[in-house]
Amino acid sequence: QVQLVESGGGLVQAGGSLRLSCEASGSIFLINAMGWYRQAPAKQRELVATITRSGRSNYADSVQGRFTISRDNAANTVYLQMHSLKPDDTAVYYCNVELFFPRGTDVWGQGTQVTVSS
Repeated sequence: QVQLVESGGGLVQAGGSLRLSCEASGSIFLINAMGWYRQAPAKQRELVATITRSGRSNYADSVQGRFTISRDNAANTVYLQMHSLKPDDTAVYYCNVELFFPRGTDVWGQGTQVTVSS
């Protein structure tokens, strides 16, 4: 009942910036936390950042101080502002939402590619 669509990925040089967006639709009243994960080729999908409905956020150590997560509840959208990008940030970035019900349910977007050149 919840669908996610990501946008904003692309190719940037090291040190550059990108802003990712993820808009939710459907049964949006079920959405609790929102966040971003990423997965590089042959690597495990990893947490980038999460944000609660009230605005409390947490970040992976690797992006702390460079990335900022935010959300607009009225627009049902979560953002990831990325600065000082590094080649190690290259990955497919996936939007994720946690639902109130059924408990423990996660919904994933289709992913958007971020490539950082050196």
